[in-house]
Amino acid sequence: MDVTWRVAGPSDLHLHSVRSDGTETPAEVMAAAQRHGLRTVALTDHDTTAGWDEAGRAAVPLGLTLLPGMELSARHDWRSVHILGYLFDPADTALVAETDRIREARRSRAARIVANIAHDHDLTWDDVLAQTTDGATVGRPHIADALVARGFAPDRSAAFAGILHPRAGYYVPHYAPDPFTAVRLITDAGGVAIVAHPATAGRDRMMPVAVLEELIGAGLAGFEIDHRENTEAGKAALREIAARHGLIVTGSSDYHGAGKPNRPGENTTSDEMVARIVERATGSAPVHG
Repeated sequence: MDVTWRVAGPSDLHLHSVRSDGTETPAEVMAAAQRHGLRTVALTDHDTTAGWDEAGRAAVPLGLTLLPGMELSARHDWRSVHILGYLFDPADTALVAETDRIREARRSRAARIVANIAHDHDLTWDDVLAQTTDGATVGRPHIADALVARGFAPDRSAAFAGILHPRAGYYVPHYAPDPFTAVRLITDAGGVAIVAHPATAGRDRMMPVAVLEELIGAGLAGFEIDHRENTEAGKAALREIAARHGLIVTGSSDYHGAGKPNRPGENTTSDEMVARIVERATGSAPVHG
């Protein structure tokens, strides 16, 4: 593997494209990153590597370095947990099988949610598909976009706060592996596993410290701490754990194009931490522009 880190500068390791729930193509995401002054980025679409090739081709002429990645869905008790995986082997049999299962579960769950909504609002599955691209991981953000397109919500955030909120009664749970399985799949595929936005407020608040400690023992490499959804108290707790275990600490935007207010580079990862990710990975290599 290429373990030479020869590109320095602002690094944002959490960006999404239309291959999952972003609103821009992988190439457009790379262009947005370059416009915002970034030098190193990671495309981390949900449960898919479908955007890697396009992102790599776009990154090179823009002078960007791309760390191919993914945001793998997981669940701990009632919490939705997302594990960022970097520089793993995209052809790893076990990981491919699991992401296929997750995407199919997301798709069938989305169809059930739409059927529930259709009892009260004139929304169809075709409306949702119109908001996706070929190969995209279909999920609730696409339903939100369909609700906006049909005039049932002014924007994606309002759709999630209203019709798509669990209290509205249309919610359907979906399959996801436990975080220990997610970490193992990424690391067994030669990748580096980082918990995404692990200290959010509300229902998806931070996993118990004891569980985080177990995940570290199972191969978890670090935490995404500098993220707009993490609470200040949560960040402080995570930094203490990270320092005690010598973990990788990242900061990222979680950019989704027009789907969220997050902007590329609003949080960044140090060169030292990016280098540690590259040095630790054995599954694939960065794409240098």
